[in-house]
Amino acid sequence: MDVDLHLLVTMAAYAVAGICIGIGAIGAAIGEGYTASQATLATGRRPELSGEIFKTMLVGQAISESSSIFTLVVSLVLLFTKHSAVSTVSIVAPLAAGLCMGFGALGSGIGAGYPAAAACTGIARQPAMAGRLNTNMIIGAAVCQTPSTFALVISFILLYSNFSGRPASPTWAAILGAGLATGLAAIGPGLGSGLVAQAGCEGTARNPEQAKAATNTMLLGQAIAQTTAIYGLLVSFILIFKSFPASDLLAPTVGLLSAGICVGIGAIGPGIGVAMAARSAVAWIPRNPTITNDLIRTMLIGAAVAESTGIYALVISLVLIFVV
Repeated sequence: MDVDLHLLVTMAAYAVAGICIGIGAIGAAIGEGYTASQATLATGRRPELSGEIFKTMLVGQAISESSSIFTLVVSLVLLFTKHSAVSTVSIVAPLAAGLCMGFGALGSGIGAGYPAAAACTGIARQPAMAGRLNTNMIIGAAVCQTPSTFALVISFILLYSNFSGRPASPTWAAILGAGLATGLAAIGPGLGSGLVAQAGCEGTARNPEQAKAATNTMLLGQAIAQTTAIYGLLVSFILIFKSFPASDLLAPTVGLLSAGICVGIGAIGPGIGVAMAARSAVAWIPRNPTITNDLIRTMLIGAAVAESTGIYALVISLVLIFVV
């Protein structure tokens, strides 16, 4: 029986379009709900500030929503774009793109809700700092969206790259691995960056005089937490743009797929763990500014140790690509 390749490509695109927006909706909804819950509590404590709290809540929810909008865009492209049907790779490319964006939006949607929630409660505590709290919230939440932006970029590269000149095997495994690498690697850093930003907003409200120090440390902690997402992005670029020789052997093909999964899953824990170290430093600087240097030193060393496990995953991924 002849196989209609175009039909298979269309079926794959339709199936993953639903998965993409379905997964992408999870994180944003949780993040927005958490923001709303804290805004409601803050309004209950300070009803006279309900207008300011309400505006901050909506801005924070809008930023959290952006990751799910990314998944909506990718899903619409998957549904309404005419996909080429050249080889097995044509089936895998839309699958990889949809999974990449779906997983990539998960952590960022949740993470962006944390600073928004903290800004709402902070305004109830320090209404005079509303402007600074909103600024911290916007910056911190925007950084949370960086991993989902990585996923969006990789998704579009996968959708619009021409893989027709490459052998179907092992290219299909490299393409699927590329999507999973960035998508999974975005979860931990997206969520973790939100934890750090939450502490930054809470610290600003607790001790406004130390707002600058809390913000600077927040950005430093978020930058370190983002590094494992960059590992996933790096592996994705290698898997997409490196040409692999044709092979009917299963082992090297599975190795390329495993490389993407390895760095993707391996980035989740470090992204959250590094953020936990940074969150504590950011939280304590406003409470005891005299030991700021000690707190930052402890944060950096602790974060570096937590980061090491992500480096292990990156090393194994590169071995799977270039050595095995």
